[in-house]
Amino acid sequence: MVALSLKICVRHCNVVKTMQFEPSTAVYDACRVIRERVPEAQTGQASDYGLFLSDEDPRKGIWLEAGRTLDYYMLRNGDILEYKKKQRPQKIRMLDGSVKTVMVDDSKTVGELLVTICSRIGITNYEEYSLIQETIEEKKEEGTGTLKKDRTLLRDERKMEKLKAKLHTDDDLNWLDHSRTFREQGVDENETLLLRRKFFYSDQNVDSRDPVQLNLLYVQARDDILNGSHPVSFEKACEFGGFQAQIQFGPHVEHKHKPGFLDLKEFLPKEYIKQRGAEKRIFQEHKNCGEMSEIEAKVKYVKLARSLRTYGVSFFLVKEKMKGKNKLVPRLLGITKDSVMRVDEKTKEVLQEWPLTTVKRWAASPKSFTLDFGEYQESYYSVQTTEGEQISQLIAGYIDIILKKKQSKDRFGLEGDEESTMLEESVSPKKSTILQQQFNRTGKVEHGSVALPAVMRSGSSGPETFNVGSMPSPQQQVMVGQMHRGHMPPLTSAQQALMGTINTSMHAVQQAQDDLSELDSLPPLGQDMASRVWVQNKVDESKHEIHSQVDAITAGTASVVNLTAGDPADTDYTAVGCAITTISSNLTEMSKGVKLLAALMDDEVGSGEDLLRAARTLAGAVSDLLKAVQPTSGEPRQTVLTAAGSIGQASGDLLRQIGENETDERFQDVLMSLAKAVANAAAMLVLKAKNVAQVAADTVLQNRVIAAATQCALSTSQLVACAKVVSPTISSPVCQEQLIEAGKLVDRSVENCVRACQAATDDSELLKQVSAAASVVSQALHDLLQHVRQFASRGEPIGRYDQATDTIMCVTESIFSSMGDAGEMVRQARVLAQATSDLVSAMRSDAEAEIDMENSKKLLAAAKLLADSTARMVEAAKGWLQHPENEDQQQRLREAAEGLRVATNAAAQNAIKKKIVNRLEVAAKQAAAAATQTIAASQNAAVSNKNPAAQQQLVQSCKAVADHIPQLVQGVRGSQAQAEDLSAQLALIISSQNFLQPGSKMVSSAKAAVPTVSDQAAAMQLSQCAKNLATSLAELRTASQKAHEACGPMEIDSALSTVQTLKNELQDAKMAAVESQLKPLPGETLEKCAQDLGSTSKAVGSSMAQLLTCAAQGNEHYTGVAARETAQALKTLAQAARGVAASTSDPMAAHAMLDSARDVMEGSAMLIQEAKQALIAPGDAESQQRLAQVAKAVSHSLNNCVNCLPGQKDVDVALKSIGESSKKLLVDSLPPSTKPFQEAQSELNQAAADLNQSAGEVVHATRGQSGELAAASGKFSDDFDEFLDAGIEMAGQAQTKEDQIQVIGNLKNISMASSKLLLAAKSLSVDPGAPNAKNLLAAAARAVTESINQLITLCTQQAPGQKECDNALRELETVKGMLDNPNEPVSDLSYFDCIESVMENSKVLGESMAGISQNAKTGDLPAFGECVGIASKALCGLTEAAAQAAYLVGISDPNSQAGHQGLVDPIQFARANQAIQMACQNLVDPGSSPSQVLSAATIVAKHTSALCNACRIASSKTANPVAKRHFVQSAKEVANSTANLVKTIKALDGDFSEDNRNKCRIATAPLIEAVENLTAFASNPEFVSVPAQISSEGSQAQEPILISAKTMLESSSYLIRTARSLAINPKDPPTWSVLAGHSHTVSDSIKSLITSIRDKAPGQRECDYSIDGINRCIRDIEQASLAAVSQSLATRDDISVEALQEQLTSVVQEIGHLVDPIATAARGEAAQLGHKVTQLASYFEPLILAAVGVASKILDHQQQMTVLDQTKTLAESALQMLYAAKEGGGNPKAQHTHDAITEAAQLMKEAVDDIMVTLNEAASEVGLVGGMVDAIAEAMSKLDEGTPPEPKGTFVDFQTTVVKYSKAIAVTAQEMMTKSVTNPEELGGLASQMTSDYGHLALQGQMAAATAEPEECPQVPRCCRFSGESHLNMSLKSLPEKLQI
Repeated sequence: MVALSLKICVRHCNVVKTMQFEPSTAVYDACRVIRERVPEAQTGQASDYGLFLSDEDPRKGIWLEAGRTLDYYMLRNGDILEYKKKQRPQKIRMLDGSVKTVMVDDSKTVGELLVTICSRIGITNYEEYSLIQETIEEKKEEGTGTLKKDRTLLRDERKMEKLKAKLHTDDDLNWLDHSRTFREQGVDENETLLLRRKFFYSDQNVDSRDPVQLNLLYVQARDDILNGSHPVSFEKACEFGGFQAQIQFGPHVEHKHKPGFLDLKEFLPKEYIKQRGAEKRIFQEHKNCGEMSEIEAKVKYVKLARSLRTYGVSFFLVKEKMKGKNKLVPRLLGITKDSVMRVDEKTKEVLQEWPLTTVKRWAASPKSFTLDFGEYQESYYSVQTTEGEQISQLIAGYIDIILKKKQSKDRFGLEGDEESTMLEESVSPKKSTILQQQFNRTGKVEHGSVALPAVMRSGSSGPETFNVGSMPSPQQQVMVGQMHRGHMPPLTSAQQALMGTINTSMHAVQQAQDDLSELDSLPPLGQDMASRVWVQNKVDESKHEIHSQVDAITAGTASVVNLTAGDPADTDYTAVGCAITTISSNLTEMSKGVKLLAALMDDEVGSGEDLLRAARTLAGAVSDLLKAVQPTSGEPRQTVLTAAGSIGQASGDLLRQIGENETDERFQDVLMSLAKAVANAAAMLVLKAKNVAQVAADTVLQNRVIAAATQCALSTSQLVACAKVVSPTISSPVCQEQLIEAGKLVDRSVENCVRACQAATDDSELLKQVSAAASVVSQALHDLLQHVRQFASRGEPIGRYDQATDTIMCVTESIFSSMGDAGEMVRQARVLAQATSDLVSAMRSDAEAEIDMENSKKLLAAAKLLADSTARMVEAAKGWLQHPENEDQQQRLREAAEGLRVATNAAAQNAIKKKIVNRLEVAAKQAAAAATQTIAASQNAAVSNKNPAAQQQLVQSCKAVADHIPQLVQGVRGSQAQAEDLSAQLALIISSQNFLQPGSKMVSSAKAAVPTVSDQAAAMQLSQCAKNLATSLAELRTASQKAHEACGPMEIDSALSTVQTLKNELQDAKMAAVESQLKPLPGETLEKCAQDLGSTSKAVGSSMAQLLTCAAQGNEHYTGVAARETAQALKTLAQAARGVAASTSDPMAAHAMLDSARDVMEGSAMLIQEAKQALIAPGDAESQQRLAQVAKAVSHSLNNCVNCLPGQKDVDVALKSIGESSKKLLVDSLPPSTKPFQEAQSELNQAAADLNQSAGEVVHATRGQSGELAAASGKFSDDFDEFLDAGIEMAGQAQTKEDQIQVIGNLKNISMASSKLLLAAKSLSVDPGAPNAKNLLAAAARAVTESINQLITLCTQQAPGQKECDNALRELETVKGMLDNPNEPVSDLSYFDCIESVMENSKVLGESMAGISQNAKTGDLPAFGECVGIASKALCGLTEAAAQAAYLVGISDPNSQAGHQGLVDPIQFARANQAIQMACQNLVDPGSSPSQVLSAATIVAKHTSALCNACRIASSKTANPVAKRHFVQSAKEVANSTANLVKTIKALDGDFSEDNRNKCRIATAPLIEAVENLTAFASNPEFVSVPAQISSEGSQAQEPILISAKTMLESSSYLIRTARSLAINPKDPPTWSVLAGHSHTVSDSIKSLITSIRDKAPGQRECDYSIDGINRCIRDIEQASLAAVSQSLATRDDISVEALQEQLTSVVQEIGHLVDPIATAARGEAAQLGHKVTQLASYFEPLILAAVGVASKILDHQQQMTVLDQTKTLAESALQMLYAAKEGGGNPKAQHTHDAITEAAQLMKEAVDDIMVTLNEAASEVGLVGGMVDAIAEAMSKLDEGTPPEPKGTFVDFQTTVVKYSKAIAVTAQEMMTKSVTNPEELGGLASQMTSDYGHLALQGQMAAATAEPEECPQVPRCCRFSGESHLNMSLKSLPEKLQI
């Protein structure tokens, strides 16, 4: 071994010797050798010396350990080792000021030296003491660096420093680290260290026997009391002062120790120094000490100090987070020998305490400290502090001491027996512990052998022979093939997820291939016009869908090619999975469309078989691609590219088969040739790069060049493959995007290749060649992308006017901004002159080429007008240049510019219009395609969506959009086919505008569903599709608005032509029906068409009401919109009528239906024509009259049409029969009865029972087939006839004329109630889905029962009490139906109102039951009858409340589908209408008393007021301008007619004359008409709420309530029957026993009912589940925080940081959207509470996953903790929200909880805002501003929605706020412009600020629009929207390239 040559320096004499050692020499031996060989080293004891390896930094030098070898320290030849003394003196200062110098070993750690130091001083428990290094001035100066920090941060730090100084915390004490030496911690020999007790563990044992420690304890306690570390009361302070005086001055001497003797600063804390009588009090305490010695006084002092609550606590000033807020507050953290405590920083009161035994683990970071209490506490405790390490050491120190002490106890006298078991028994906590030891018996080890000798035994057949042979020679075999999957490297989690996606997709593709093997069979279709149109529309829709799906497949394929291009380690497998999911889901959907199209296709386009073959080929190509891209396939890259190319070719073939190959062959050829040109240029670059590689000297650089060149070649081949894939579908933006992405990859690889070449060689010639080749590639690439962009911009401009027109418009807009800059003005004027000159020339040449002289003249006139306007503009500009300050010149310039714009518009009108319509066609097509994609993505995500409510909402919105897509596609096809047809253009505009709202809802639903989709690929697909749809909708909105403005008002003419076409279609259908050739269309059934007809008839009625109102007001625009809506409703009606006619088996019924529908169309055409005429002469009474007459005729035709439905005629017959029968009541006098009274009474009772039963059957029949209703209504009319005869017979028995009139009046009421019942049944059978229809029917049935009861009460003369019992039983029978299936609300009662109602009615029922029993006993039959009536009403009330409560419980179940509140509540309108009509009837009834008139007037006023208020709210909520106007107008009509009626009522109240009554009757007519019109309009399906659908779980929750209510009704009926018999025979004991039993059953069932309703309180159970779920999430985030603090947070490698940020942003936004709905539900919508909190809780698991994922990928620890802390804050605030919501429970009367709910909601919003700001800033830093753009776009889209119902504030308030935010945005925009040049990195924060401000601006703009004057309303949102577009452009354009989306 080579010897080691070292320089040895003997330090005390500075002698240096070079000596050689073996590297394996021990340090001890080296020291011995040095002492032997160097005489100078032979002084002193050898053990005091050692070898020291010095360093430039004294702290880094090390002492060599004696036991180590020299080679351990990696010494090299020539290294200097110092041989010097290890001992050095160290000054140690005590707290009492005394200083001792102790010799210490410099090589030992502080922990080891403390043993020496403490033993020298006389302290035994050295482990509880430590040394403090006095604070050096330099350290304080370091703080000046904080001046650079943010001012608020600096201010906070200063506050904390002041607080620290005031509290004297341990943060300031610079404790030395026990594990390092003095020298390592920079402690100089001349420095004095302070010895101080750090751990207060065994200080209780210190007393007079240990004077040294006692003194130190006393001094430390005294100083801490005087400086305020231990807060004490004045009395205690004086007591301490007395002991201190005793210690310092000895016993009290009266004449010496007087006031003035003491320096109070040394005896009292500063707050008590100036207190009167302080010194006197101290001397009093001093006197009490008597002759106590100094030691005794110190013992007393320390003992008293130990009683203080802060004694022995080491305090640290920290900041802890307020729960639910992102706010830090100061707090003291205390550490003692047995606990950790939170202490109030002001009072030092202990707020919370955790024993040290509960601390599971802790983690300290530079800025925080976290404690984990394991199972002892649910959450962690985390604080912000820079002293985390100190706190950590303190806790660790205490635990070490505890363990050492415990070990010493455990080992006492028992060393050597480690195997013994220890039993510990705790007798009483902290009092006594019994320790026992059990000795285990041990044996000796036995040695033996397990191998035994063999025993040979003979077998059954004797001894066997042995065979001897040799082994065969080894066989060799070579296996060639793929490595077994088990031997391959393991797949990452992301690759495994991709494998799962691919396998699922391959199954889907295989399924699609199987489906495509055979044609679909369609039912036989007719040849009438409607059938032909249906076929054509279906073909168009299928083609569109297939085209959009093929677009998505090719784009997905290109995406796969691009994403899998690089290193597998860098591949974003989630994005690849998303692309594959897109391909497979679209292929599945496409196969359905292909099969339908193949069945529909004619032979002209191509046979269905060819189409199926092309689709199968595409599916096969997709299957090949999926196999090739599997991570385990090991296929070469070329296989993937080939498979992708096959998909492109198959896609082109498929599109050609369906005739949709809109990209011409020439364009595709050019595209491919340009792609190949790029490849050729790249090949040349690769050759040049190889030349460079050959001359490169460095192998690494050479390899780098070769790798870059290879990548370049690969990326260009990839570009060619990508071009081949997308060329058939290049019209799709997503395909263009993928090709551009492939181009970017080529561009990057070219740059890398050039850089690698430049690094590899300096040969200028070679580099020049490389550079030239690279520029050729770049140029070829530029040409390719330019070619794509040219197609994207729809090729060449439309007409020659386009560019010139755009220039003129731009320059005239911007010319005013140039004022003040003469040069710029001149330049703009020149540009303008050139543009107008070009436009005039183009127009003149067109005029010359025009054959039509009229058109030629028009063009020349327009050209002249344009030339003149230009001349005026130039003159005005010159005038302004000469006199720039002259206002007249400025005005002239403005007018000239405006004139030029008008002239340009007029000149280029057709070209502009064509361009706008073309833009709309493109936008509509893209929107339809994006919607199709989103629907496919939604279906794909359904399987993995964990939130059923969000998925259900998404499915509903998808259905709504799917219904609108066909209209949009038809609009596009129609407009493209008839480019000049205004009607076709209008149809496109209308279908586009109708598509916007459902499309926006689907975007919102998709975004809400994304966070809870567990499959990452499916979630990403849905998210991308939703974004694409949102972008398409924004473009569609803009394009449709511009097209609408350009095409002008044509709605009325278009509506007329539509209605005319419908009439012709119905005529055609009639002819087909006559020939028996009318066939139903696929999917049509009689029931479905009948329901459609019934519901559409209401929509037609509503839209006609709108049309009449708008035409009467003379508003052309709104009349046009109303006409359009009427035409749309009629279209649906005509389709439904045709469907009913085609589906019915009765030819006569079919003909009648078609005839009546055609009559509706004819009448409607006349109505629209009359409306058009009325607009010409607004206010013309004659035209208004004609309009009203035509409207009545249409209404009549509409009724006839509905009456043609199956079953309706029979109901009409029954109604007619009732009407005919009722005529018997109109005779002046009735003949006297021929029957005896008893017989007549008995017949009447029987007839009443039959009629009541028939009424129930009618109600039941409406739920069945149409035939059942016909039979039930026939039976009802027969029973009514019999009842009427019996009633007339009974009236003949009347003794007086008055009695007879009363009976006849009651019979009339029964007749009216019966008619209403049949009408309600008819209405329900026509439209079973109509809101409240079932309740109205039930109410009508009850009205029949009540009117029968009134008649029976009047006519029968039974024993008192009998008829009351009969009436009660009839009423109970009627209400029983409410409990059968309560899936609709039966009243307006809330859940809590139901509880109150049940409580009140149960109390009334209890009293009345007691009354029934008591009065039956006493025989007081009138009182008995009264009690029965009261009990009956109470039971009805109980049943109604129980049914409503059951309904509310059912819909509140999260699995039930929550209903959606409509614009208006038709139930409210219907009830108000009914109440007003009844009140008006009472008003005009001659028999009404003054009090009844007054009551009726009150009812009218109440309901009309409610209707007007509902109209006001509806008009503010709706975005439909026509509806808004109609609601306002209707409210005015109702209010005016009410005012007129009130005047006549006042006159009637003053004088009840016949004349006044007649005036009153006349005044009621307009009110009834106005209310009926309003009710008809409000019944429009567009305004109606979506009813809730109760799930099976919801139905189970209803069961206990329903069972209790049914038991109650049943037992009550038995009770009343029993009471009825008791009233006749009260002396029957068994009957009394039965009555008691029934009474007991009723009581029990009511108790059970109340319990069931209370137990099922909506939302409570869901709140509990959600609270548990969020608590778990908080626990998870805390664990992640702890892992982050200890630097052990595992990085998520299965997903990119961008995707995670997007997920986190998405889920936070969705949580933010739920805050207000939860608050609203908690305050007063109990039924919604469960749904909303469940939805909220479902977002927290994805929130935590995304937040932890984002944090794991952030490198900066502070940012990491910010994300985790803010996420935790959000979770905590949600928890507070849930607690508040649970407490509120949706009870509007629980006002005391509402403030807490509001506060919790505000905190939650703040938490959402905080985390969104953080995310936006983080996203903008890495160039992702998509989230901010989405936020602005979302705010803009909300401007089109209605405003909140009641804005809280005036227009001026909102105006002020809008101005404030506008100014803030302007300032931010200016700042962004500046920073884009100076500090681009600050742009992200500014963009985030702008986004936030615009969100506020949009909201305030909405409010301002709601409170503005009507004419200003539309302008406010328009300005805000324009502002939003500007901000979008601003936030994108002002960002540097790295921040672009």
